[in-house]
Amino acid sequence: MARPKKEIRELKAIHISFRTTVDNYLIVAHNAESYGLSIADYIRKKITGKPLPRYKVSPYERKIFVELSRIGNNINQLAMKVHLGQNQPEKLTEQLVELQRVLSDVKQIMVK
Repeated sequence: MARPKKEIRELKAIHISFRTTVDNYLIVAHNAESYGLSIADYIRKKITGKPLPRYKVSPYERKIFVELSRIGNNINQLAMKVHLGQNQPEKLTEQLVELQRVLSDVKQIMVK
């Protein structure tokens, strides 16, 4: 089934171009990255008065969140293998020790 056609008002068919200083561009780029938005989406939300995400997240914090998400995914994969009986105790122990080390490193970073 084909995707429904958008109404003409919903299409992003108009391109707006403007000049800015390097300093202004860097400020906008930093703010957009802090909110996790592209520059175009950030400007679009600012000029239309739409709400931005509730709080800014620094790029460093965003990297930590991504890494924690990956760790959670790995834990889920390990749990699934254990439940399916595909576990290899020696490898599982190594992976859990490594996971514990990474989590303690993340805790130390978060406390600072």
